[in-house]
Amino acid sequence: MHFPFPAKQRRNWRPVATLAAVALTACASPPSTTPQPAPITPALAQAANVSPDDLALQQGFARWVAGFMDSARAAGVDDATLHLAFDDAHYVPRAVEADRKQPEFTRAVWDYVEAIASPARVLHGQQKLAEVQDALDAASARYGVPQATIVAIWGMESDYGANYGDIPTIDALATLGFEGRREAWASTQLMAALKILQSGDIDRAHMIGSWAGAMGQTQFLPSAFLAFAVDADGDGRRDIWGSMADVAASTANFLAHSGWQTGQPWGAEVQLPPDFDAGRADDSLRQASAQWAGEGVHTLDGTPLPDFADGAILLPAGARGPAFLVGPNFRAILRYNNSNSYALAVSLLAQRIAGGPGVQAPWPRDLQPLSRDQVKALQSALNDRGFPAGTPDGQLGPTTRQGLRAYQRSLGVPADGYPTLDLLAKLQTP
Repeated sequence: MHFPFPAKQRRNWRPVATLAAVALTACASPPSTTPQPAPITPALAQAANVSPDDLALQQGFARWVAGFMDSARAAGVDDATLHLAFDDAHYVPRAVEADRKQPEFTRAVWDYVEAIASPARVLHGQQKLAEVQDALDAASARYGVPQATIVAIWGMESDYGANYGDIPTIDALATLGFEGRREAWASTQLMAALKILQSGDIDRAHMIGSWAGAMGQTQFLPSAFLAFAVDADGDGRRDIWGSMADVAASTANFLAHSGWQTGQPWGAEVQLPPDFDAGRADDSLRQASAQWAGEGVHTLDGTPLPDFADGAILLPAGARGPAFLVGPNFRAILRYNNSNSYALAVSLLAQRIAGGPGVQAPWPRDLQPLSRDQVKALQSALNDRGFPAGTPDGQLGPTTRQGLRAYQRSLGVPADGYPTLDLLAKLQTP
């Protein structure tokens, strides 16, 4: 199988071997285990046919790679694998750009969910389920994860295999390790990628994925691959790029090891009683479905609530939006991507693929999502008012939501922890 790399994307890679080698071979002293680049001079840059700044970057990348190779060799990676991995390693500028880029505006949860679980994607998922039925049957029987859930993650992560990235995993992770913002994490993943190469599961040319090092049709990080990837077709390789049997089994195995409970749904859309305290809609508050039912929580169609021992109420768009009772399988999907919007979108896509309904209650579409800067302003204002919200970083984590709930209670409004422009304006009013 051949995966071509578009020319416009090849231009985004900077080859260490062809640029930095000019500097490294110009060293006056004999080479050491970790070569030291020669001083950057106009003549040296001209010989490399790059700018002095670009040559300095290449030298730094080459130095980092050489040091990492020493560490990998000490960790048991053989020289043959190291040469395969790094002889033609490339710096990937767009990996650094994507890692540093923080989108200013967040997407409303209803826009995100509706885009993922769109009618076209549902239909496509149903078609794909029929096409790879045998692989899905085997994975579902072995791991207890429904076929529709496996297909939904497949659809979410790579549009059913149509787009799972084209960046060599080794290059992406080496770039992020050298850049330094997440060096420890990237180095751990890069070491795992080398072990995958050394095991023979995939060759370097076909080990491709996203700018962040996620690989294959359901986007496993290398560490997740080592832990959960499965050779389901019996060919001696765990191939999440080209073998649908391996893709399905590996994805199901990941969920099974993340707490998936066979035979249980992910959750259900529910109706809350009029006097429900929105502050209790939090994953930290879990109780049996019978207790929720006793408080007046019920399904929209009158059927019994899912039988959870530890169900939690989810209000993804605040007290004015739809409500859901979610259980262990929802949390298993969160292990794949720790975002409520992600887990809800996957769950609803799976539900729709299996012939179930979408969201029934209306979304509060008049509420505008806050930008990252506005969330920072909200956090700062909460802190100033004595409602601890953590470091203003533009991220709506548990601490920020807790502070926002406390402020909402002080106003006598539903304490759903959902940020709005109105709340921000009130906080900023002297």
